[in-house]
Order: sequence, then structure tokens, then C-alpha cells
Amino acid sequence: MKIEARIFEAIAVFFLIVGVVYTIATYYFRTGVEWAGATAMFFSAGLALIAGTYFRFVARRVEIRPEDFDDAEIEDGAGELGFFSPHSYWPVMIAGAAALFAIGFATANWWFALGVIPIIIATVAGLVFEYHVGPEKH
Repeated sequence: MKIEARIFEAIAVFFLIVGVVYTIATYYFRTGVEWAGATAMFFSAGLALIAGTYFRFVARRVEIRPEDFDDAEIEDGAGELGFFSPHSYWPVMIAGAAALFAIGFATANWWFALGVIPIIIATVAGLVFEYHVGPEKH
């Protein structure tokens, strides 16, 4: 996870530098600062910093992976990567609900968009708890 943290922190520094240069350049070569682009640059830096901080935080709590070694080989990461649900229909349901929300939002049909939010929450809960068995089932 340290590699991922470094990547996102480098992206954050890049966007911060480009944002400062962009803000200064638009201030001197236009009639004023172009705020949409400057805001996008600084927000992109902030989002990358959030992701990098998360990966840095998680890296301290998980065991060292082969990706974290500078001299690791591809074979070091071989083996089972985890469990992936082979026939889950929940991602399709989430995508459909999100599409309905986007249609309601794009057409300014606010009651429709707000009415779809419980469906999105229900489908996400279905995905999260798809393989959950209660304590009495153990």
C-alpha cells in the first residue's frame, strides 16, 4: 500500500503545482483568474491527497505485500487474491438505480431523484450483505 500512497501523493503535488501555475498564468494573461480551472486543479489535488492519506493510513495496518518490496518479482504475488462473487446481480441493480437517479437529476425531476435514493441504498446493502450469515448460522 505504500506504493499506492506515493503515487497519489505525487499526483496531489503535481495538481497543486499546476494549479498555482495555472492561477498565475490566467491572472496575468487574461482579464483575471479563470476560477473554474483553478478550482478544479486544487480540488483534484485535495482528492488525490485524500486517497494518498487513506493508503498511507491503511499501509500501517496491513501486512507487507510483495508490491511493497523494491526487488520483488512477479512470482512473489502469485496465489489466491480473494473471493469474488461469480453470479451476483447486485452490481447491475446498483447501476440501474444510479442511472435512474442520474436521469432524475439531469432532468431536474427532484422528487424522482430523491425517491431513487432508498433504492440505491437497498441495492448497496444487498451487495454488502450478500454472503452474510448471522451469528446463529455459524
